[in-house]
Amino acid sequence: MTNVVLVGTLDTKGVEYGWLRERLLRAGVDVVVVDTGVMGEPRVPADVPREAVARAAGTELSELRSAADRGAAVTTMARGAEATLLRLHAEGRLHGVLAIGGSGGTSIATRAMRALPLGVPKLMVSSMASGDVTPYVGSSDITMMYSVVDIAGINSISAPVLANAVEAVAAMAKAFAHASLDPGRGPRLGAGDRPLIAASMAGVTTVGVDAARERLTELGYEVLVFHVSGSGGRTLETLAGQGVFAGVLDLTLSELADDLCGGILTAGPDRLSAAGRAGIPQVVSLGALDMVKFGPMETMPDRVRHRRVRVHNPSITVIRTTEDECAELGRRVAGKLRAATGPTAVCVPLRGLSTLGAPGGPYHDPGADRALFSALRDGLRGSAARLHDYDTHINDPVFGRAAADRLHAMIGAVSAAA
Repeated sequence: MTNVVLVGTLDTKGVEYGWLRERLLRAGVDVVVVDTGVMGEPRVPADVPREAVARAAGTELSELRSAADRGAAVTTMARGAEATLLRLHAEGRLHGVLAIGGSGGTSIATRAMRALPLGVPKLMVSSMASGDVTPYVGSSDITMMYSVVDIAGINSISAPVLANAVEAVAAMAKAFAHASLDPGRGPRLGAGDRPLIAASMAGVTTVGVDAARERLTELGYEVLVFHVSGSGGRTLETLAGQGVFAGVLDLTLSELADDLCGGILTAGPDRLSAAGRAGIPQVVSLGALDMVKFGPMETMPDRVRHRRVRVHNPSITVIRTTEDECAELGRRVAGKLRAATGPTAVCVPLRGLSTLGAPGGPYHDPGADRALFSALRDGLRGSAARLHDYDTHINDPVFGRAAADRLHAMIGAVSAAA
C-alpha cells in the first residue's frame, strides 16, 4: 500500500489537515498523520502524536510547553519530526510527504523533509513559497507550492490549491512506491549500473563541460550536471559528502568568485570541499572565475558600477574579476585542494576561463588570468594535488575530453588499488 505522511501542527491547522487526510484517502493512498503542535489541543487525531514527536527529539512535551522560548520549541519539534520521518521511511511506511503552513509550520516540515533521501516525494504548500525559499529547500528536492492565501480554513481559493497538492503528492507517492529499482522504497540515487560522476557547469562553460560529459558517457559513467547557481553548488557538495559519486569533474567554480566579491550566486564558504574530505577522485578547473554575478543592472551595488559590466540576461549582470581578486581566488582554490584526501588534479585552460574570457571576448584579460594561475601554483606547491596546463580555452572540446580522460584514469587507479 502507498503511504503519504502528513506532518504539521494539528492545533492551528487541524481542520485543514483533516480535509487533506480525507482527500488523500479518496485518492487511494493510506495516510500517516504526524502532529508537531505544542500548545493548543489537536483538532484531529494523529497517528504519531506530538508527545511521541517530542520524545523523538529527546525531550518531553511538558518541558516544551513550560519553556518561554517559542523558537526553541519549534526547533525541537522540527528535530523530532525529522527523526520520525526517517523512522517511517526506514520502516517502508513513507512514500511521500505533504505539509501545509506559514513560516513556523514550513520551517518544521521542511527540516524533516530535507533529511529524507533524494527521490522521496516532498511537497510543501506554504504562504512563504513566493519569496526566497532557500532556507526551506536547501539542497534537497522539496517541491514548494504557493498557497496564495494564508493556510486559515478551506475557502474558494485554498480548496483548489490544496486539492491540486493532494492529487500531486498522491500520484508521486504511488509512482515512488511502485518504482522498479527498490519496491516499497523508490529509486535510490546511484542504484544503476553506471558509476555516477558530478560535473559543474554554467552557461559560459557549457561547450567544454558538454564535451567532457559526452566523453565520460562513452567511458561508461552516468554524469549528473549541476548548474553553479548557488543551490547547484551546495547540492553537489551535499551529495559528494554522502559518497554517492565515483568522481567529481568540477570545471566551473564561479560560485567561489561570488563568495569572495559579494555576488548573488554564492554556494557558501564550503564550496569545493566535500569531495576532498570524502577522498573522492576530483578533476578541478577554473571555469568562470573571471566573473562575478549580480542581479539586474538597477540593483547592482554602487561599489561595482564602475567595473567592466555586462548584462548577461534580464536577471543577471556580471563584472570582470580583477588581478587582485583573481590572485585571492587562486589562493583559496589551492587551500581547499591542499586539504583533499583523495586524488586531485587541476586542469588549467591557459587561453581563457569562459566564453567571455576567451581570446577576443570582452573579459579576455591575460594579466588577471596569470595572477590566478600564479597564486594557484604557489599554493599547491608541495601538495599532493597535480596541476596540468593546457594551451586551450575552457570551451575547447579538446580540453573537456582531456579532463574527462584524466578523471577516468584517476578513478581506475583508485579501483585497482582497492
